Amino acid sequence: MNELAEWDIVTGVGITALGVAAGRAMETRREGALVSDPYAEAFVEAAAPPVPMPTRLEDADDREIPWRSMADYMGVRSRYFDDFFAAANLAGIGQVVLLAAGLDARAYRLEWPDGTTVYELDAPKVLSFKDDVLTAANAQPRADRRVVAVDLREEWPVPLQEKGFDRSTPSAWLAEGLLPFLPNAAKERLCRFVTDLSAPGSRFEVEHIDDVRAMMQEESTQRARDLFGVDIESLWPDDGEFDPAAWLADHGWDVEAVRSADVALRFGRTLESPNGDPARSSMFITAIRR
Repeated sequence: MNELAEWDIVTGVGITALGVAAGRAMETRREGALVSDPYAEAFVEAAAPPVPMPTRLEDADDREIPWRSMADYMGVRSRYFDDFFAAANLAGIGQVVLLAAGLDARAYRLEWPDGTTVYELDAPKVLSFKDDVLTAANAQPRADRRVVAVDLREEWPVPLQEKGFDRSTPSAWLAEGLLPFLPNAAKERLCRFVTDLSAPGSRFEVEHIDDVRAMMQEESTQRARDLFGVDIESLWPDDGEFDPAAWLADHGWDVEAVRSADVALRFGRTLESPNGDPARSSMFITAIRR
């Protein structure tokens, strides 16, 4: 396995997953929260990051890292994807695959119909840390949860199927917070793998950012580098544009896409975006296999 799959939770991509957990923890404790993640704060506390991360909005006082904006975005993103799975459940889909599951505890915090299997794919050390925290919290999954330790830039369909994934059954897939960290060849390979493994009626939800660097303020990335010793920009491959919506539409999927800024308005929220331009915000892509 590629050594880069060995990120732990306080280095490289691992610490970005921890920052996302901090955002969900802040959202959870907000009045009128869009999501409730009772484990997010425990992940942050257990990791003991090199610099404390806030888990409550009142503690988000570092103006050079947009913690409040992160909490807003994580609330909107998590709620939208939670709703995606609720709709898939209503359609009778009982096989779920979380690509780069990170520290989200959907298998534990969502209501799943009887018989649902949730596959979580991520780096070995991230999954190990996650399991340790959930075990210490006496957390019990609400579905048949199966972890698959893989590098998502490499060949992962075989390990997934060895865990029991049935390619003849419709499935619901999620690529959340993943594509910005993949080079274009890996993005296309991931879309191809999902397509090859998806029976008709399967659903695929993708978070896509047109220009990830435009989404992040320079002072924020510099502050993260200073505090956590992680050069966030170095984790983003710079090899031009890849449009997953167009690729999926050309390969047997019916595709719809919506800007996260527009989703936020549906939820009564306003997301900050570069230069105040909502068109620069991320895109949520929903695809259904024909």
